[in-house]
Amino acid sequence: IWHSYKRGERTIYGLPFPDGLVKNQALPKPIITPTTHPAPGSNLHDERITREEILSRKIVSEKLYKQMEEVTYALFDFGSKWCKQQGLILVDTKYEFGLCEGKLLLIDEVHTPDSARFWIAESYEERLAKGLEPENFDKEFLRLWYAKQGYKGEGKPPQMTDAFIVQVAHRYISVYEKITREKFKAFSYPITNRIIKNLTKAGIL
Repeated sequence: IWHSYKRGERTIYGLPFPDGLVKNQALPKPIITPTTHPAPGSNLHDERITREEILSRKIVSEKLYKQMEEVTYALFDFGSKWCKQQGLILVDTKYEFGLCEGKLLLIDEVHTPDSARFWIAESYEERLAKGLEPENFDKEFLRLWYAKQGYKGEGKPPQMTDAFIVQVAHRYISVYEKITREKFKAFSYPITNRIIKNLTKAGIL
């Protein structure tokens, strides 16, 4: 949103934004910014889309979209409160939905460094007042590393060094332990049997 806002846009994803906002400022309330995935194998990027376009193009029914909205706000509210207890700010995140036999499913990972951004709550206000970037506790440093190599997500990515891979692993383990309050335990791949066992235990399979 910020990239569009600083270019002067004040209607983004079909939503109005006031003048005078600054980078990294919290919005009065959470907003939903929908995107659609292109077909597999295409060269297209994720498409920015509005609620009205989703309904007018009949991508999903209004009833189903409202259900996704309700789930999204509830998930973000839960995630924000949970992270706050761990000294973190859940800045933004993505939720992916799918349908199975007409039933709405939440798919992909939820509130992980791959799907969300986290800031350190303790230093946020002070750094915002000074115009500094918040202390992040996610994979933003990985994005920045790729950006410094001139990579923008297209073509073959540059090879990470072993030392940097270790840094990434440590960051992800730290995020996991801080959010879950549990010690990270490594396990061996493949993990298919483990997933099936847990889904069966939970009564999903």
